[in-house]
Amino acid sequence: MTRGPERTVLTYGTFDLFHIGHLRLIERLAAMGDRLIVGVSTDEFNATKGKTSVVSYEDRADIVSSIKGVDLVLPEEGWDQKARDIEDNDVDVFVMGDDWKGKFDHLGELCEVVYLPRTQGISSTAIKQMLSAFDPVHLDELQSAVTTLTNLLTHYRDLG
Repeated sequence: MTRGPERTVLTYGTFDLFHIGHLRLIERLAAMGDRLIVGVSTDEFNATKGKTSVVSYEDRADIVSSIKGVDLVLPEEGWDQKARDIEDNDVDVFVMGDDWKGKFDHLGELCEVVYLPRTQGISSTAIKQMLSAFDPVHLDELQSAVTTLTNLLTHYRDLG
């Protein structure tokens, strides 16, 4: 049996604090073609977007490249490289999360553009927000609230 031409899929992301949503996305992307290329945003590019990653670019790229189904990881260094990457890598399908819907439609001149729904209930941003509750200021506030509550409970117990 002769195999037809390879179908190449391309996506981009920061992939900070790698979580189940990232894994599910990569699984869906890998199932869409024969070859999966993932552009991982560099720390410098993230800075231009006002984003800071917890995990360094090098580590994020290593994590993503080790995932089954990922064939190539590219550093994402700027907005304008997407068209070049599509052409240089013979990409058939460009895929992004549906929070980017419409933003990359112009790439449809080069390949198919697909926007996938994000995994509900999980995101690196939500994880970072949750973890921010554990910074020193918030921990002091939490400790103060616990102390106040403990004192109130002790006071009411002593009254009764």
